[in-house]
Amino acid sequence: MSSAARPIANLRSATGIPTGRLAVWWVVASEIVIFGGILASYIMFRLAHDAWTVQAANTNTTIGAINTFVLLTSSLFAVLGHANAVDGNGKRAAFFLRLTALGGAIFIAIKSYEWYTEISHGFTITSNTFWSFYYTAAGLHALHVIAGAVILLLIARDAAKNLELHRVELIGIYWHFVDIVWIFLFPLLYIAK
Repeated sequence: MSSAARPIANLRSATGIPTGRLAVWWVVASEIVIFGGILASYIMFRLAHDAWTVQAANTNTTIGAINTFVLLTSSLFAVLGHANAVDGNGKRAAFFLRLTALGGAIFIAIKSYEWYTEISHGFTITSNTFWSFYYTAAGLHALHVIAGAVILLLIARDAAKNLELHRVELIGIYWHFVDIVWIFLFPLLYIAK
C-alpha cells in the first residue's frame, strides 16, 4: 500500500515514534497500572494471611506450567511473525500470527479445564479471599488472551494479503505484555505455596 493511501495517523510521528507503536505502549502502560494494582494487593494480602498458603496448595502447578510453556511458545511465534513482516513476507507472517492465536486458544482451553476442576472441588470466587484474587487476576488475564487472539486473527487476515504489515509488530508488543503478566501470575498463584 502506498504511503499516500495509508491513514495520516500512521504517518505522523511528533515524538519520533510511529503513532501506532506509541498508542500500543500507552495501552500497555495503562494495563500495567491495572495488573500492578491487582498484583500489589495480592502480595500484601498474601503476606498478611497465612491461611492463603493452605488455599494456594489447591492450585495445579502442572497445569500452570503447561500454560506457561504454551504462552512462551506463542510469543516465539509472534516474534517469527514480526521477523517475516519486516522482510515483507505477509503470508508467512500471517501463518505465525495464526499459530500465536492458536497458542492463546490452547491456553484458554487449558484454563477452562482447570477452572472446571477447581470449581467442581468447591473452590469458587466466593470461597475466600485467596480464590477471589485468583479468579480475578487469572480471569482478567484470560480476557486479555482472548482479546489478543481475536486481534491476532484480524491482523493475520490483512497480513496474508501483504497489507498493514506494521500492525504485526503492534500486536506482538501487546501479546508479549500478556505473556509477561502471566510470568508474574504463575509464580504468585501456583508456585508460592
